[in-house]
Amino acid sequence: MEELAGTLSVHAQYVLHGNFRDLHLVRIRDRDHPLELLEVLWNRLLPLGYQALLLCDQVRGVQVMQAEESVREAVLTLLETMTFPGTNASQIAHTVRQLRDITSGWEERRGAVRPDRTLPPLRVALVVDHASRLVGDVARLTPEERDFFLSCLQLAAEAKPVQAPPVPGGEAQPALFNPVIWLADGERDLPTWMLTGSERIRTVAVPEPDADERHRMARVLRRRYVRAVPSARRTPEREAAEAVTAFARTATGMSLTAMRESLRLALARRIPFEAMPDAVRVYRLGVEKNPWSRDEVRQRIVDGEDPANPLSIPRRVLGQEAAVAMTLDILKRAALGLSGAQATSPGHRPRGVLFFAGPTGTGKTELAKAVASVLFDSDQAYLRFDMSEFSASHSADRLVGAPPGYVGYEAGGELTTAVRENPFRVILFDEIEKADKGVLDKFLQVLEDGRLTDGQGVTTYFSECVLIFTSNLGVQRTDPRTQEWQPLVFPDTPYPELQEKVLRNIKEHFERVVGRPELMNRLGGNVVVFGFISTEIAERIFDLQVGNIQRQLAEGHGISLELTEEAREVLLGHCTKDPWKGGRGIGMVLETHLVNPLARALFGAPHLPPGAVAVVSDVTQDASGRVEIEVGFAPGTAPGSEAP
Repeated sequence: MEELAGTLSVHAQYVLHGNFRDLHLVRIRDRDHPLELLEVLWNRLLPLGYQALLLCDQVRGVQVMQAEESVREAVLTLLETMTFPGTNASQIAHTVRQLRDITSGWEERRGAVRPDRTLPPLRVALVVDHASRLVGDVARLTPEERDFFLSCLQLAAEAKPVQAPPVPGGEAQPALFNPVIWLADGERDLPTWMLTGSERIRTVAVPEPDADERHRMARVLRRRYVRAVPSARRTPEREAAEAVTAFARTATGMSLTAMRESLRLALARRIPFEAMPDAVRVYRLGVEKNPWSRDEVRQRIVDGEDPANPLSIPRRVLGQEAAVAMTLDILKRAALGLSGAQATSPGHRPRGVLFFAGPTGTGKTELAKAVASVLFDSDQAYLRFDMSEFSASHSADRLVGAPPGYVGYEAGGELTTAVRENPFRVILFDEIEKADKGVLDKFLQVLEDGRLTDGQGVTTYFSECVLIFTSNLGVQRTDPRTQEWQPLVFPDTPYPELQEKVLRNIKEHFERVVGRPELMNRLGGNVVVFGFISTEIAERIFDLQVGNIQRQLAEGHGISLELTEEAREVLLGHCTKDPWKGGRGIGMVLETHLVNPLARALFGAPHLPPGAVAVVSDVTQDASGRVEIEVGFAPGTAPGSEAP
């Protein structure tokens, strides 16, 4: 408010936008006091000789918010006939005349006792609230709306400073304008030609509270807490100071109003002041239970690390010992809340961030699902976004919501909506290299601030999420001349060399190709490189997937499936001959070489007795690529046989 109060001698109108609806700290008698905007304005205007503060909007009309007793009745009388802003030409003209009277201080007003005498003008300020809602579309004004704002522009140009009433024995006050103060959500919510058309109109951005203001507010709220809970006085001074600092740091990015509401929530839930970060989390996320604070999370990470556990990560993701070990280290750090702990102010960064890189089909997606299962005991806590669907310009709007006036504004963002519904998630962004640059900018914001504000102005916090990005960068590249894929690493490349090459190529891509070097800086040491699947691991994956097929047949149809050694070797050869396709390729070949022909064979034999044993003895492929298998049945289990 200092900017406004210090320029009243040269500006007749102000447009306030930004954080003006927040509380504002004002120093009164050596103590900070959080005040609403109108209280702050009056606190600054009263010493300058202003006699009244008026507020108007379309719902309540014009009100006297503050006034010296000597002029209150006079101001109320003068405002009795005012309409604002009016809907037709005559009403608008009447409103403009009233605005002219206010800005001039009713210089022609007459006294009640001596109506033949002109009274000195009143020094008042008018606040126009919800100015962004005065018109439907500022880019398409109706003639009446255009005339209204044009009249306001002329009013600013013609306004004259008003002399303050003399104070007996005091110094004469300088002449200041009776300002019209527009409160707008955004700087561009009023016509641009009005804001730029006069030097008398000043735009003032009200900033978010900085670290010092949050710390001062935390001290104020500490005093309030002690008044409400007298036993808190017994807290040692050092511990109380540390609690204030912790509260202020946790409130990074919050308004002072949100800090006050967090205190109310703490008092209602009997949360001690030393645990204010918990109250802030509940206020932000709307969730009281915090899975991260439970011992089960740590125990699940311990169990997920144990190779003896059949559901552990090493048992689910085969052949990626280095990647699994690095991922588990990051999960332990996340469980302890140490992600970004080295930063001066870690803010609200995500609990954990992982960037899985390496050849396709090597277990990156499976590891993401395993992480969700370990952390939150459910694969359903895993949310996947295919970044190939976000390659077009403006794709970021799908994630965080379209701006007002654009298609999809009402629906909100897919990402922000999902996280608000369940803040405790593992979120996978698959093949990040295919995302539009605007999407990458959103990722940068999440990695740095841990929050996103959608098109509707709703802030979503990612402080309880684990974010996982996957990419095939660094494995292959497109030849600029032939446009053909060229391998950068090979299945027989030693892992240390493969890791170094992949990391170098990823860094080069983000620095030179997409121009986002800061993305790699934010990821830091969280890039996990997967290696090619070895022949031994490929065979284990093959056996596991064949086992899945056998289990599904047994559970769903009561049929046992067996493969002869010869058939198994033929299938294994087909499934593992291309190491570039990884584990996913093994599954695809099994589907075409076993599942499909097996389904044809079983579909033609619908009357199988319970406990039937199907034996695959041969696998053949003709010139057209069609695969056939030879299926027999164990004695007594063929179609039409009686159950043994």
